[in-house]
Amino acid sequence: METESYKLKLELRIDWSDLDMYKHVNNISFMRYMQSGRVNFWEASGIYKMYENSNMGTMLVSTHCDFKKSLYYPGKAIVKTRIDFIKNSSFGLKHLILNEADEVCAEGKDVVVCYDFERDKTFRIPEDLRDQLSRF
Repeated sequence: METESYKLKLELRIDWSDLDMYKHVNNISFMRYMQSGRVNFWEASGIYKMYENSNMGTMLVSTHCDFKKSLYYPGKAIVKTRIDFIKNSSFGLKHLILNEADEVCAEGKDVVVCYDFERDKTFRIPEDLRDQLSRF
């Protein structure tokens, strides 16, 4: 699998509390790793700063994860994130979760909408944000 198109990378330490009764990383932990990838994207793209300044940001509306290979403690989960698509008021993210041997352990997809938290409604992606998103 080609991973070079994923411009953002985040290394997370696998914690003992991430494990299930089979002693590998629980599926819900993979979802938390994807959440960390999203937050990393919000910070890198300026979405978090936009929210802090205007109360306008993004809201997750869909998430999906396909599990490919187990992760184990001790170790690291490496989350790679990139933009998947950009529409009028929504965009998608793709995530890869890799182990330390660079093997794909999960593939994830998110759909988010731009959301005005004061007006309680979506908004069209501004051109400057669209340009910033397309860099990832």
